[in-house]
Amino acid sequence: MDITLQLSQEFGTTLTHTTNIINLMDEGCTIPFIARYRKELTGSADDQMLKNFEDRLKYLRSLTKRKEEVFKLIDEQGNMTDEIKKSLDEALTLTEVEDIYRPFKPKRKTRASVAIAKGLQPLADFILKQANPKLEEEAAKFVDAEKEVNSTEEAIQGAKDIIAEMISDNANLRKILREKMAKFGEIHTKLNPKKADAEGAYVYADVYAAYKAKIKDTPSFRILAINRGEKEDFLKVSLELNEEDALKEIHKMFILKNSCFEELLKEVCLDSYKRLIFDSIEREIRNDLTTAANEQAIKMFGVNLRPLLMQAPLKGKVILGLDPAYRTGCKIAVINELGAVLDTTVIYPTPPQNKIAEAEDRLTMLIEKHDVDVISIGNGTATKESEIFVANLIKKLNRKVAYAVVNEAGASVYSASKLGAQEFPDFDVALRSAVSIARRLQDPLAELIKIDVKSIGVGQYQHDMPQARLSEVLDGVVESCVNSVGVDVNTASASLLSHVAGLNSSIAKNIEAYRHEKGTINSREELKKVPKLGAKAFEQCAGFLRVTNSKNILDNTGVHPEAYEATHRLLKYFNLSESDIKNGNLELLPKLVEKEGVEKVANTINIGVPTLTDIVNELLKPGRDVRDELPKPVLKSELLSIEDLKPGMVLTGIVRNVIDFGVFVDISVHQDGLVHISEISKDFIKHPSEVLKVGDVVNVKVLNVDVNKKRISLTIKGCDKAPDEE
Repeated sequence: MDITLQLSQEFGTTLTHTTNIINLMDEGCTIPFIARYRKELTGSADDQMLKNFEDRLKYLRSLTKRKEEVFKLIDEQGNMTDEIKKSLDEALTLTEVEDIYRPFKPKRKTRASVAIAKGLQPLADFILKQANPKLEEEAAKFVDAEKEVNSTEEAIQGAKDIIAEMISDNANLRKILREKMAKFGEIHTKLNPKKADAEGAYVYADVYAAYKAKIKDTPSFRILAINRGEKEDFLKVSLELNEEDALKEIHKMFILKNSCFEELLKEVCLDSYKRLIFDSIEREIRNDLTTAANEQAIKMFGVNLRPLLMQAPLKGKVILGLDPAYRTGCKIAVINELGAVLDTTVIYPTPPQNKIAEAEDRLTMLIEKHDVDVISIGNGTATKESEIFVANLIKKLNRKVAYAVVNEAGASVYSASKLGAQEFPDFDVALRSAVSIARRLQDPLAELIKIDVKSIGVGQYQHDMPQARLSEVLDGVVESCVNSVGVDVNTASASLLSHVAGLNSSIAKNIEAYRHEKGTINSREELKKVPKLGAKAFEQCAGFLRVTNSKNILDNTGVHPEAYEATHRLLKYFNLSESDIKNGNLELLPKLVEKEGVEKVANTINIGVPTLTDIVNELLKPGRDVRDELPKPVLKSELLSIEDLKPGMVLTGIVRNVIDFGVFVDISVHQDGLVHISEISKDFIKHPSEVLKVGDVVNVKVLNVDVNKKRISLTIKGCDKAPDEE
């Protein structure tokens, strides 16, 4: 297989661009670096395409390696033929390669291997020729007491066992039956009668007590639900395929026209299918379904995680973080504009203490003392009571203060983590959570990357996923987000720096230690003095690190140091200077370049057109944060409980999670409501992510409320007007 040609065809890229991408990856270049600074070499491939390309490249290389291994193993046995070699060359999946190797793979003791050991292979070959009907006469030649073949019946049975395994091992047949199962097969589930009344069975009773559907029409989320139900022993699961249709395929391949052994071979085919083939194909299909469902779920984690991380930061504000609780009290932490902790305390405005007056006095003092601008409330236990308390308090303040509710998923994980303990060794776990809740409103990206991404709470069935693959994909999303925003090298934590392209946790800690020793890093060039930050790491990371205090204004942009000379040539071309960048006098630069001719300017200053475009955009807004253009956090005013909800009510909510069958929306009642995919749009959509993402503000109408099960059904259809316009 020509991997370069295969990838070029699959991704629609030229052979030159495909070769360049492979070479860059093999040289150790990171995806953010390639996507941002090697556009001319890749045809401006974005980071998502490059990530998919990298995954596919790994798979094809693994496939090629396995083909070579299988070729060698079969060849060493002396069984290699031109036909097998051709089949290996044409195999497109690892499953096909394993099917080809199956007949030659050393097996544990089977009925067929026992029969072969008794010398019955020639009798099996005789039957398969289907030319001589004198089977009894031929079988008698193989009766041998020493070989434990005591009768012609035993000889024939042994030959049938050999043929059954030969049928089962046929790669072409297995491929045909696997495709038939995938296309026409059904998946059936039923409740395990032994656990029908057990706690948790109700979760599966509504849909899966007698579920039946075509395999190809079963969505990924149902596969995951079925797998979990089976794992918890609530469900019995099976795949079904029309046996008659399957046997026709086997007969077509192994029974000759006018065969003298038609009935005998039909019996063998049935035995092979029931005893050897079906269970094996069923396992393979189940594995394929699970793999595809996992990949879809992991993809949705990435789709949800990106907008969550890329929420607009609340810059330049003093924020009071409130971690709600009942018995143990609400933990409070005040942070300044840079995220440093100014004060902490605990208040008890919620049941059972209900010390509301005392809590108001304490919070008022902190707000006035530190000029608090915003209160950030975690959306966990006691959130509703905390919101009511804060809303009432704000009305009594002389200072203008707003509040917002933030998703506190993973805050407790961070608080109990080694990193949380290192940051705040003198704080107890709960106070660290309050700091995290304040910071994730101030800068969601910088705070959320401290948490194991699997604990952030977006997506579905995260604990059922292959954890290594989940981490790989989500870490890629984090890396993409961090590098698209850029990082201030003098204020970023080591945990944030470790996600910058080319850096790892060790180098990130060295940067932090270098800052501690030297005070500040004053230029990108100075980064080369950081221990272990070599030439390759500098090449990869430099463009994503911002040095706001540098004398070189370009150090505070996304322009890579390798393009500084070209940037100066660009400025000189239009009689401009760095002072024009600092003073914001480059509004006309795009029009000047366009008027002169983009390609002409690029050729003159010796860079590619994509790089020229990027440089111009960076010069317009040095130090810009791409998140500043996104919608700001939503402030809430209405407070409800699930008991207050009635069908027909229209509310404003925030999308908290996007999954295959709908979206969950926070409507400020502690329990998120579900908008099923059928209730999202009047137009047909294949997936909720086509129209909604995490963080979107939507108007929803209540359809149904089940207080006991804490289920809220919502619709977006017909909710064009905001609640106060109804």
